Amino acid sequence: MIHGSESSFTNDIKEGVVLVDFFATWCGPCKMLSPILEELANDRNSIKIVKMDVDENPNIAKEYGIMSVPTLILFKDGVEIAKQTGFLPKDSLQNWINEKIG
Repeated sequence: MIHGSESSFTNDIKEGVVLVDFFATWCGPCKMLSPILEELANDRNSIKIVKMDVDENPNIAKEYGIMSVPTLILFKDGVEIAKQTGFLPKDSLQNWINEKIG
């Protein structure tokens, strides 16, 4: 799991399948999602997970139209392929990812 920044973001998402978690430290559902993402990172080596704090990285959040947190965006080779807002249990999150990347 990578803690992204505005300066590293383009490089972080440019290769492979990347799940970006746009979150805020004050957000309750974000805190509930965090351990699920850690489990996912351990379970699926083929997916890179990047956490982006919207308060620390407002320009990236604005660029991707983040209006609420948590918002998850799935990228493949730097291209956005799916977006999901709100908390998801682990099974639902895995199903969503599998639907999008096959």
